[in-house]
Amino acid sequence: EHHLQRAISAQQVYGEKRDNMVIPVPEAESNIAYYESIYPGEFKMPKQLIHIQPFSLDAEQPDYDLDSEDEIFVNKLKKRMDISALQFEEMIDRLEKGSGQQPVSLQEAKLLLKEDDELIREVYEYWIKKRKNCRGPSLIPAVKQEKRDGSSTNDPYVAFRRRTEKMQTRKNRKNDEASYEKMLKLRRDLSRAVTILEMIKRREKSKRELLHLTLEIMEKR
Repeated sequence: EHHLQRAISAQQVYGEKRDNMVIPVPEAESNIAYYESIYPGEFKMPKQLIHIQPFSLDAEQPDYDLDSEDEIFVNKLKKRMDISALQFEEMIDRLEKGSGQQPVSLQEAKLLLKEDDELIREVYEYWIKKRKNCRGPSLIPAVKQEKRDGSSTNDPYVAFRRRTEKMQTRKNRKNDEASYEKMLKLRRDLSRAVTILEMIKRREKSKRELLHLTLEIMEKR
């Protein structure tokens, strides 16, 4: 720091760089006798330092997490229907994100979800009951942000505040709500069609096995 101040002062006084007013820099040494003992040249990259993310983690995970009450409900529901914990989390996540201040109706829930109607009804009724008992506006904890009208500027718990200056952004067309609902219904219908085709495939396979067994019985007789 002392040499830096002297060099700056000398440049301001004389207007040019003087040879004796420089910042000292330590010299680099290349011939060090103990270098090989500290840094041996036998290094091999260990396998445990190389991490590969599996493809199963690439899918987006739901923001909703099960609690103890949800686990009890899912375990009871498993006895009658085919549902997993991750599937339940995804269903609640879609219902929460599809709702605002008012929860979605059962018909809207069927458009948001692609599962069986009976399963949707069971999960929807459980979600409505739990949402009414919830003190907050949503079952998914959210970071408190500044309101659009700027009324929460003095709130110390607001995590993110809006910029004071407005940035020029590209205007995007708003999605038509009716078209969006039609796309959700189309996706749900296509998913049902795939499920029906899989069941038909299993049925025809069972029929073929039954035919082979019948022929084998006839040959044995």
